[in-house]
Amino acid sequence: MSNQLVSRQQLIDDGQPLVYSLASRIYRTVPVRVDLDDLIAYGELGLAEAARDFDASQGVRFTTFAYYRVRGAIYDGLSKMSWTSRGRYRKHRFQQMANEVLQADSDRSQASERSLDDDANWFGNVTENLAVVYMASQLGNEDQDWSLEDAGSRTAPATLAQQEISQKLIELIDTLPKNEQRLIRTVYFDGATLQDAANILGISKSWASRMHAKILEQLGRSLRQLGAD
Repeated sequence: MSNQLVSRQQLIDDGQPLVYSLASRIYRTVPVRVDLDDLIAYGELGLAEAARDFDASQGVRFTTFAYYRVRGAIYDGLSKMSWTSRGRYRKHRFQQMANEVLQADSDRSQASERSLDDDANWFGNVTENLAVVYMASQLGNEDQDWSLEDAGSRTAPATLAQQEISQKLIELIDTLPKNEQRLIRTVYFDGATLQDAANILGISKSWASRMHAKILEQLGRSLRQLGAD
């Protein structure tokens, strides 16, 4: 066996904990039951590809290089399973992030008193944040071969309107600072949890939650200014 093959096998062996960790996290987030072993198997394919393409001379750790390959392979595998649909997956992602928004707002509310005069503004802000979460939840994974349960469920004008808003939202996300853009893309484009995004950015979950809330407010204001009510 050549040194190259030995090295590649060592990389695959070293990457096993990463595959199991990512497969387990994704397993806990999918809306219906799937087999964890299937997700691990898809992750192994991504790991093997990462080991094949890895170039140590670039100065990047293998686990960092392999992270997105493994996770992408798992999501690609999920997209081929017959149980899912784009509509169900997006609904689950929206519910997950809406819960994060409501929990963060609840934590802030407990820390400060609100007058009756503030309630209308509070309701408007929370509603707007949830609207941005909903729109952002429709983004990402567009290239995957989902089985569409919701095909034809909306009229053409409604579909065109949502496509226009989605394009505006993508353009706004592209203008965010690097870390804020990475958080939004990791959560809404890659399907990671807010905790996973925090780990990737090297910050705490609470800090990621505050950053997420700030970004939602910023995106909401920008969409209003563009006329995307």
